[in-house]
Amino acid sequence: MKEPPIPTLDLAPVMPMGVWLRPPAPVFTPPQAPVQARPAVAQAERTEALDVSWARHHDEVREAQRLRHDVFAGEMGARLPQTVPGHDVDLFDDYCEHLLVRDAATRQVIGTYRVLTPAQAKRVGGFYSDTEFDLTRLRGIRAQMVELGRSCVHPDHRHGGVILALWGALAEFMARNRLDTMIGCASIPMQHEGPHGLVGGGHAAASIWRQVRERHLASIEYHVRPRLPLPVDELDGGLSVEPPALIKGYLRLGAKVLGAPAWDPDFNAADLPMMMRLADMPARYRKHFLGA
Repeated sequence: MKEPPIPTLDLAPVMPMGVWLRPPAPVFTPPQAPVQARPAVAQAERTEALDVSWARHHDEVREAQRLRHDVFAGEMGARLPQTVPGHDVDLFDDYCEHLLVRDAATRQVIGTYRVLTPAQAKRVGGFYSDTEFDLTRLRGIRAQMVELGRSCVHPDHRHGGVILALWGALAEFMARNRLDTMIGCASIPMQHEGPHGLVGGGHAAASIWRQVRERHLASIEYHVRPRLPLPVDELDGGLSVEPPALIKGYLRLGAKVLGAPAWDPDFNAADLPMMMRLADMPARYRKHFLGA
């Protein structure tokens, strides 16, 4: 595909990062001990005990960053800064809370998310999503909005249990801290595995965008615009491809797509801006994750 052009729309400026300060103690109230997740049953009917916890020490954050590097650079071919060799580290990490899922037997970190709270987003100068999208229309809900990012699961544990454990802890975090909206960039690899093999060149991303905008597009007051748009009108958007499993999971939980995808050249992926509000979660999932 042709290299995506620099955007020509008048976008709001990227929020200045200012002076990078070390963050204070976490502003949320974490659980006092790791949570024992319910055993997850894999497709092969094996079970595995999982422990879910929030990182409390720098070395625990490093474990998450190593897993991220293995997945993003090792599997996806992302070009990551070499701030710490073998780790995915960026300027937002020091301001985020890091959620970890461990294999209870080996203590290895096998799944992670990072969470940027409204208070910490103010300190760092904005959300990561601000660097990819003009979020002007979300300014009215920023005070109750957290950003989820850098989600990944170890390739040996992608049977569903790990991501469900992560989602359960995230839902509890949101309820405990009286927050109601989650946003983030959901990635579609430029080399996406479709039902008939590998689909490259961004055509899969254009096709997935065409599918989701018909059924899952947010109302116009929440629309955002990519700073570096994927040129979807120049791509084949009629392919029969399914969204990545994570995006399908978000949509089942009631998430909405906020606009057209941005192109992330460092990760060689198209990023869909997504928003999920607890009030929009289907009742059966609210009961499962929140007991409500």
